Amino acid sequence: MSDTTLQIRLKAVRVQAGLSLAQAAERTGVSKAMLGQIERGESSPTIATLWKLSKGFRQPLSAFLHLAPQDGQPPVPVSFPGEITVQTVFPFDPLYGSETFLITLEPGQAHVSQPHAPGVVEDVVVTAGQIEVRQGDAWAVCPPAKGLRFAADQLHGYRNDTAEPAQFLNVMHYPTLP
Repeated sequence: MSDTTLQIRLKAVRVQAGLSLAQAAERTGVSKAMLGQIERGESSPTIATLWKLSKGFRQPLSAFLHLAPQDGQPPVPVSFPGEITVQTVFPFDPLYGSETFLITLEPGQAHVSQPHAPGVVEDVVVTAGQIEVRQGDAWAVCPPAKGLRFAADQLHGYRNDTAEPAQFLNVMHYPTLP
């Protein structure tokens, strides 16, 4: 995904919410300067920043990552430098209150996520390789074709301590989003 796409989605979500940059900064905990830089395409947000935006705007992550596929093409994976790669499989569906991502972790890569909004639950199903999932202070191995469900409103994370890339489906359940 290009910086321009992220710029367009952030500004579109902010404008739809009727918020100024200052109000958005107060609501999300992301500085007004950084929000402006992201909207102008001068800076690319980290996945952690996108989660702050998601939580602050009370929007699913795919509101910032997903654009309708063109010509039947799937959404483009978003690679965050030095971080995970995220591809939207199913954007947020208010009927189900969920969205699904395919996440890739390179060998030796880890990602720790701050708590999401209260009540958010994640399902993780490994499709290739093996990962470990952190819930609080404990890490649990999650081998291929196995799944874990956990409360994501606590510190959590993923790591790949193997020599091969790993992929997993990550289903986010939002009980409080419309």
